[in-house]
Amino acid sequence: MSKKVLVLPGDGIGQEVTASAVEVLDFITDEYNLDFSVASMSVGGTAFNKYGTPIPNEVLNAAKDADAILFGAVGGTEWDHLDWKDRPENALLTLRKELNLFANLRPAFLFNELSEASPLKKEIINNLDILIVRELTGGIYFGEPRGIVSNKEPNYAFNTMIYNEEEIRRIAKVAFESAQKRNKKLCSVEKANVLEVSKFWRSIVTEMSSDYPDVELSHQLADNTAMQLVLNPNQFDVIVSSNLFGDILSDIAATLTGSIGMLPSASLDSSFKGMFEPCHGSAPDIAGKNLANPLAMISSLSMALRYSLNEIDMSDKIDNAIKKFIQAGNRTMDIATDEDYLMTSDVAKKIIEIIKDE
Repeated sequence: MSKKVLVLPGDGIGQEVTASAVEVLDFITDEYNLDFSVASMSVGGTAFNKYGTPIPNEVLNAAKDADAILFGAVGGTEWDHLDWKDRPENALLTLRKELNLFANLRPAFLFNELSEASPLKKEIINNLDILIVRELTGGIYFGEPRGIVSNKEPNYAFNTMIYNEEEIRRIAKVAFESAQKRNKKLCSVEKANVLEVSKFWRSIVTEMSSDYPDVELSHQLADNTAMQLVLNPNQFDVIVSSNLFGDILSDIAATLTGSIGMLPSASLDSSFKGMFEPCHGSAPDIAGKNLANPLAMISSLSMALRYSLNEIDMSDKIDNAIKKFIQAGNRTMDIATDEDYLMTSDVAKKIIEIIKDE
């Protein structure tokens, strides 16, 4: 049966980097006779301008029916004045919630050839390869009750951090199984010293560890983990954390590599259908200038092939091509050390040439 791929380019450089990924996707589909059905639709600010909503019902229905979604980026100053329901970012959170994409996989890795781009010393950052597993649909971002009270003195605002046992178990399962496929080390991150929800989180993860005797489990407080990611990032293999702490830690990890233009992500449901997107935003300052680095989006395509489309060999081909692309000295503006760099539209063509030569 044909696999359905939905392309949602979004706004800003999302449209440019997604075009590069689709160029690679079209090539491998034709070259290797893959049975994919690919459709493209508007989302985010672009959709709001066309349809008056950042996520039309047709898009949401198509997303629910898709096996994999390639998502560019959304947002921009053009839409900052809108109410939340009309903001481009609402499309992203709606997709995560409606598709139950509870597991966010954020790899942070470094090609040693690019170590000069990192803010850390070479001896600290070389060979970086971390996977952060972030719970994506629960926690304080979605907890109820929440609100702002402006009719009392003093005014105040409140949010609720809440996790139930099922939510913790399902994200921990993804993390343990991910660790089994890597270096068999898992660090569970929370704030069990001050938060009851974190104490509960730690107890559940600890109990589950008996089902994964081959995985070395450790626990660490979130503030210490933030520090350790800068001091000694290579001590980590897989990190699992809540929505809030995972959000912060994955951005720190991405910064270590020197450019978020290199890093992909996957957001998966329990059946491993999912949405795949680069870690960067829509970058309106360079949008339309053909300067964006599309490698994170192309790597996101690779993750889609690996996790949702059951084409692991194709994923390996793309990953190997990206590695050879970097080793050959190819650079986009964000990772270039001089004025000699490739434009966005050049990258996919070179990746395709490398795949052809394998």
